[in-house]
Amino acid sequence: MSWLLVFVGGGLGSLARYGVVVLMPPVELAEGEIPWFTLVGNILACIVLGAGLGLLGKDQLTKPMQLLLLTGFCGGFSTFSTFAAELLLLGEEGHLGPALTYFVLSVLGGVAALWAVLSLLR
Repeated sequence: MSWLLVFVGGGLGSLARYGVVVLMPPVELAEGEIPWFTLVGNILACIVLGAGLGLLGKDQLTKPMQLLLLTGFCGGFSTFSTFAAELLLLGEEGHLGPALTYFVLSVLGGVAALWAVLSLLR
């Protein structure tokens, strides 16, 4: 049964990620544009993860909900591989400023979002 919860959560997370991509304007990495859809999706996933961890710390998140929300949904919603590929492409195309901006916003933004939500729930 655990695998089914992860499967459903992952599917819902993937659909949410696709929704972010559809709602945001397309970008051209070759022109040095920051891939905002990946950045926004990953930061939103950090917010959801922070909320889930905050609830887990208060014993308000059951094991099945952990599998559905934290493992499945957040796993399907966020994507490190896409972030890494986009960052590499920006660098290879010579767009070092946007690449550095994307890196800093992604890493610091994700950590800050997770920390902020955890702080609010503690």
